[in-house]
Formats: sequence, structure tokens, C-alpha cells
Amino acid sequence: MDAFSKKGNRSIPEIMPIIPTMDVVVFPHMIVPLLVVDERIIKGINKALEESKLVLLLASSKDSSNYNEAISTKDLYEVGTIATIMRVVNIPDGGIKVLVQGVSRARADNIIAEEDMLYSYISPFEKDQSESDTEELEAHIRNLKILSEKITSSNQLFNPDFQIILSKMHDPEKIADFVISHLNLSVIQAQELLEKPNDTELIKAIYNLLQKEIDVTEVQEKIRNNARDSMNKSQKEFYLREQLKAIKKELGDEDEDIDQLDEKLSKLKIDEDTKKEIKRNISRLERTSPDSMEATVLRNYLETILGLPWGIETEDNLDIEHAKEILEQDHYGLKEIKERILDFISIRTLKKDGYSPILCFAGPPGTGKTSLGKSIAKSLGRNYIRVSLGGVKDEAEIRGHRRTYVGAMPGRFIQAIKKSGSCNPIVVIDELDKIGSDFRGDPSAAMLEVLDPIQNKSFYDNYLGVPFDLSKVIFIATANRLDTISEPLRDRMEIITLTGYTELEKLAIAKKYLVKKGLHETGLSESQVSFSDAILKHIIYSYTKEAGVRELERVIKKLCSKAVRHLVEGNKIPKFKVNNLEKFLGPRKFISDEISKRDQVGICNGLAWTAFGGEMIQIEAVLMPGKGNLILTGQLGDVMKESAQAALSYARANSKNLGISDTIFVKNDIHIHVPAGAVPKDGPSAGITILTAMISVFTQKPICADCAMTGEINLQGEILPIGGVKEKILAAKRNGISQVILPTKNKGDLTDLDEEVISGIKLMWVSKAEEVINFILRTIKPGIKAIQLTK
Repeated sequence: MDAFSKKGNRSIPEIMPIIPTMDVVVFPHMIVPLLVVDERIIKGINKALEESKLVLLLASSKDSSNYNEAISTKDLYEVGTIATIMRVVNIPDGGIKVLVQGVSRARADNIIAEEDMLYSYISPFEKDQSESDTEELEAHIRNLKILSEKITSSNQLFNPDFQIILSKMHDPEKIADFVISHLNLSVIQAQELLEKPNDTELIKAIYNLLQKEIDVTEVQEKIRNNARDSMNKSQKEFYLREQLKAIKKELGDEDEDIDQLDEKLSKLKIDEDTKKEIKRNISRLERTSPDSMEATVLRNYLETILGLPWGIETEDNLDIEHAKEILEQDHYGLKEIKERILDFISIRTLKKDGYSPILCFAGPPGTGKTSLGKSIAKSLGRNYIRVSLGGVKDEAEIRGHRRTYVGAMPGRFIQAIKKSGSCNPIVVIDELDKIGSDFRGDPSAAMLEVLDPIQNKSFYDNYLGVPFDLSKVIFIATANRLDTISEPLRDRMEIITLTGYTELEKLAIAKKYLVKKGLHETGLSESQVSFSDAILKHIIYSYTKEAGVRELERVIKKLCSKAVRHLVEGNKIPKFKVNNLEKFLGPRKFISDEISKRDQVGICNGLAWTAFGGEMIQIEAVLMPGKGNLILTGQLGDVMKESAQAALSYARANSKNLGISDTIFVKNDIHIHVPAGAVPKDGPSAGITILTAMISVFTQKPICADCAMTGEINLQGEILPIGGVKEKILAAKRNGISQVILPTKNKGDLTDLDEEVISGIKLMWVSKAEEVINFILRTIKPGIKAIQLTK
């Protein structure tokens, strides 16, 4: 290490200790302090102090975040700067601080790492500067000075002293090193400048860096100006909003601010997850401009969700006597429903947190299904709300719309809960059987969650975005028919069937409720107009023919309206009598048909059940020459068609016992017709009626017109059970029929019927087709023993 080479007046050794530098590239003429803690580097510095006081500074390509890792010789750049050691200061932790000044560029030809020292063979870093580049270099220096003057004048990067010093400098290398010392460069950028092959390339690179600095500074200044303008605008908006808030406060039209929303949220009895979601939306509203559309949507959402009765419950009135009084006062009959409500009140007396019942009242129109819900709410002391689902086809009506849609709203049930003001109201779901479905979804499927006592504890509405507890709500659905309701939905409800009213029940309802309501709505008093039992019975028999009492209510109100008109025009109220009702109500709508009371061949009275109550239909049969075909008309469904085919097969199979010639089936066609052909008819209870009409035309024996029947048959002649016994008996009574034939297997249905329903009519129970034929055909064939029917 004693070999030296000569360079100018300064001797530079061929072998020189190395000081690696982190995050800094030292250029010639730069004075830089360095902290050294590595023993090998310290030994090299001490060796240099003893000899030439020169060291080689090589920058490390390693990131400064990896200080804890050792630096390898491969991490050092080959080109560095020879520097002279100006001062060395020992520090307490064992390291040293070295103040060095760059002298010239050099290249490390062979870096050697020994146990006690790090050094390298070096060679001068010669510049490739030709004479032809001199003029170009002068031009670049002039441009650099002009650009630096521009930067200094704009006070963006350099101070005024920088320009004064630079203007007096002429050496390209010193100019470059001076400008570089004032720039904030990365190690990679600085190393690229250090390795430039000549002064021209170096000055060009520095010029480009300065130009980038100007561009970046201009963008920063533009951003600052925009931010300043935006801040001024925000301050102006804030001032104007405060003024607007003060004006609204004076007018009494002040919007809820964030503090009020937070205060409302703190008072709600909700779980933590729901509270976090609401709090998140309040924070969004706080960050959103009040004039934006999003702020309006958020405010509407928060007003809706904070307006819900979270945890607010009305206290149930568990006095059974009070409930009995209310139910009896508002509705006549309906024993089963009243018993069910009293059972619920009894359970609540012992267990406060039990499931609320989900009921479905099914029955004809006008039987009081909807009004029952209001009476139940009144008896329990709960709030009442009605939700009509008739014609609803969009699933979003049940589950709500997502807030991404314009005009989004919560579903009907959440709206109903909000309107009711409590989370345990009575909700009457009207017309459940009339829900539709189309491409927008199936609302009846969405109802499964609402009406499931397990799932509705966490009912999810798309608009709210959080679960809401519906398990405390008593749902009461109403429907005219159950076959249009899906099986899973029916399974979630307790079905209670409301049958039609008898004439005596209608009379009692008219006297107790309808007359008083009609007088009240027309402004009359009971002393001015009176309705005797005879008048009400005449109205029931001659002007109405329904299972419920809605038409009866309209007729009574019409009579009251006529009385009011006579009072206004003639200052006198007429006295209503049976013989003058046609003058006010017009001709009687329903007159007893004398023809139907005559025994005829091929005409048999059948009983049918409809969604509007029981009906009596006449099935007609006629025989005509043909080829043994069966003709069916009258809009019959598939079930009735099959019943007719089964009846014909039974007649042919038992023709000998019935006294029918076999040739009659081959040489004749039989035509079965059910009048009112525009009305579709179907059902499994017309088999025995069709068979009786067939046997009548085959034997030419008249059928008892004072008798009606219902029942299905099989090919063995057994009469199968049917449904709607009460409705069919009432239909027979309305049509003046005195005898009704029913299947023996339906005897159990009489258990729930009142004595009033079966009074005044003769019921006969049959189990075989032969029993019906022997009784109902007026002329019994000799040789066939008549069967005694059970009454």
C-alpha cells in the first residue's frame, strides 16, 4: 500500500481505504459529515490519517431501511469520489464522526474486504470531453444559469445568494457540483450524475432535473391555490349555511342537525351492530355537502330508521272478561276465533315472551274477517294497522327497495310498523290470496320470512340494511280461498275458517249492528225509522243471497237513504212495511222458483262450495239417439269431467241391478249440462248428483225436487266425503230445500255446527250410491228393496 501515482501537484495512492455511504452520493468539492461504526472502516480511516488523509467514498445501492443488514461489496457502486479527511471526532458509543471533502471522481477497480480493512485499487475517472463540445457546453451553462435565475426570482427553490455565487462561477465541474449540492436527489439520480462521461452530459442532466423541479413546483403551487380557493368557498358556504339555519330556526322550519341525530340514536334500544351501521351513515351525512343528492337520500334514510319504534311496546290488556266483552260487542257469532284470542290472552298471562300467533281468517266476503283484526287489537289494547296485498306483484313491496334506486322506500311492513308507533301492533294482512307474481319476483315467497315465527325475529328489509324484530307482531291474514296461497305460506299460518251466516244470524247482525250503522251514516235516529223483524227477514230472503252481510248492509243503508230523501223533500219519513218495500227497493231480486219444486226427469239439485259461500246448482241430463257418447257442457273442469265419466261407468257396470237395458248405452248419447255456462265449475263433490241425473234419464223416472245432494263416488259406488258442509247446508236452506243428502263420512263435521244451522232441514247420511237412487227417484223399480236412510 506504499505505491503512489502523481496527479498534478497532489499524490493519490493506487490503493485507498473505502468508506461506504448510505443515502448520499458525495461529489467533488462537497463537505459532508459521516458517521462510522464499523471497525474495519475505522481502521482504514486511521491508516489514511497516518499517510495521505485520502479515502474513497462509494455509495451503497441498498435501501436505508436495511441498516441492520451488513453491506456487501456487491452493493457498492464502482464509481465514487476521492475525499480528504478534514476532521475526526470520537463518540462515546465507540464509533467516530468524520468530516470529509470531495476531491475528484475515481473508479474502484478491485474492492478487497479483509478482516481488518476494506480497501480498493482505484483508477482515475477520465472525462471524455472533446474540443467540439466546448461551444455546446458553454450554451448549456448559459441556459443553466438562466433557468436557475428564473427559479431564484420566483423564490421557489434557491435563495438569492445562490444566484450571486453561481453567476461568478465559470468552471463547468464546479458549477455542476455547486448546483447538485443544492438539489434533493435520490441515490440513484445522484449516482447517474456522478457517472456522466463528460461535463456536457452532466450539465444537460442537471438542466433537465431543474426543469422537472420547476414543473413539479408549478403543479404544487396550482394545487395550493385551488385548495385556498376551495377553502375560501367552503368558508363562504359555511357562513351562508349558518345564516340559513338561523332563518329556518326563526321560521320554525329547522332541519335536524347531526347532534340531534346522534341524540336520537343514543336513546334507541338497539343492538350494537345496528347502532354502528346507523352511526356510520350519520358520519357519511356529516361529510357530505348538504346540497348534494346523496345528502338528501342519507337524511331520508336516517329519518326513517330513527323514526322506527325500536323496543317500544304497548302493554297488553290481559283481562279476559274485558276481551270477551269487546269481541261480543263488535261481532256476532265467530265462536272459534273468539276462543283462539282468549287462549292467547291466557297464555300471555303466564308467559310474557311467548311467540305471537300468526292467524289466517279464510272465508266468503262480508263475514267480518278484516274488522275482526280491529276488534282483537281493541281487546288487547294494541295498536292496529292494515296492509292490503291485493294485486301486489313486486317483491320489493314486501322487502323494500335498495337505497341505490331513485325513490327507494322501505317495504310495506316496515312502513306499517313505523305508522303504528310500536313494535308489537296487530297487523292485518288483507287479501293474502290475491298476491300476484311476475318478472319482478314473487311476493308470496318474500312473505315466508315475514310470517315465519322463527325467521321474522330478524326480518331484513333491503332499505334499512339492518334486521328488524317482527316476532312481537300479531299477524292476521285474510283470504277468500286457500287454494291460491302457496303450500309453504299456508304452513306458516294457523288457518281459521269463517263460514257463511244463517238467516237467523243475519237477522241478529242486522238488528244489532247494521241498522244502527245505517241510521248513523245517514243522520237518522232510531226514533225516526224502525225496522221490524218481518222487514229484515223479507230483505234477507228477497233482496240478498250471500254468505256474508255486505249486501244486506247496503240494502239497509239504501232504505235509510230513501227515508232521508222523503224527509228533505216532504218533511215526512215514510213507514216501511213488507208490502211497500218494492216501492223503495224495486222488484225482489230472488223469487222462489216454482218449476224447481216440481219433480222432473233428468234434473237433479246439487250443492257446491265457492269462495263466496255455498251455492245450489242444477245438473241436467238428456238422452238422445247416438252412438254412446258422453257430452259435457257448462264450463266443467277436469275433475267434474272425470266424475261424469266415473258415474257413466258405474251406471253401465250396474245396469242390470238398476233395470237399464244394455242397448241404451250403445244406441244413445247422453248429454250432461250445468246451467250458467259462462261460469267455470270444478270440484270433487258432484259425482252422486251427476249419477242420479243419468239414472233418471236412463229409467225415465223423475227426481225429487225438494232434495239436494253432494258427494263424490268411486267405481264401486261408495260415496266419498266432501268439504264445506255448513256452506252447502246453508245454500240448501236459502233455496227452500227441505232435505239434504250428505256422505256418512262427513258426520263428524256437525260437531262444530250450531243447532241453528241444521234446524228446519232434514239431513240424510248415505254411504252407497244405491241408497241415494232408491230414495230420490220417485218410482222405485219392483224387486229392488228400498233402503231406510239414517236421519
